[in-house]
Amino acid sequence: MNIKTFYCNPYRECTYVITSAHPDNDNPSDISETECLIIDPGMYGDREEQRVWDYLAKNQLKPIAILITHQHPDHICGREALEKQYGNLPVYGSDFICPAENEQITLAGMTFTMLRTPGHKEDSICFYFETEKIMFTGDTIFQESIGRTDLPGGDFTTLINSLHRLMTLPDDTQLYPGHGLPTTIAHEKQFNPFL
Repeated sequence: MNIKTFYCNPYRECTYVITSAHPDNDNPSDISETECLIIDPGMYGDREEQRVWDYLAKNQLKPIAILITHQHPDHICGREALEKQYGNLPVYGSDFICPAENEQITLAGMTFTMLRTPGHKEDSICFYFETEKIMFTGDTIFQESIGRTDLPGGDFTTLINSLHRLMTLPDDTQLYPGHGLPTTIAHEKQFNPFL
């Protein structure tokens, strides 16, 4: 899996563009468009949108779906622009297309499940790509921290329960949060003060 991270909006939210393989920049004329997924489109304004459009065009990537970890404005503010640029895309998340908890979904050559992890917000979802041992966590967990629970829909006890559930995953699972740098289950077990 190839993961491209864009830090967007005043909150430095992580917008991810993911593909099943690394884009081939050497010979773009020799490859057809590669399908990709956009996780938490937080682009805010023309400049941030253009950075994403340029990356997609350079690598001949075609978005085929949007994955939303939760509906706070910093994680969805670029959705409208994305759909205006690339058409009406299916959206996966709690209030959108939301299959059963353990149901596998395959898009753009990648298979994932959606894990409900309320606490930061009642609609929080983590997207778990088990084969790659990668999870996109939104604001459920950060490197050595967790999402805040003082906003509407937040609940500290509920979030702690969600975190303990995530800690049952393999230690080498890589976590890509909604803000900040990637981490792993093993690192968080050892260094996250909330665990």
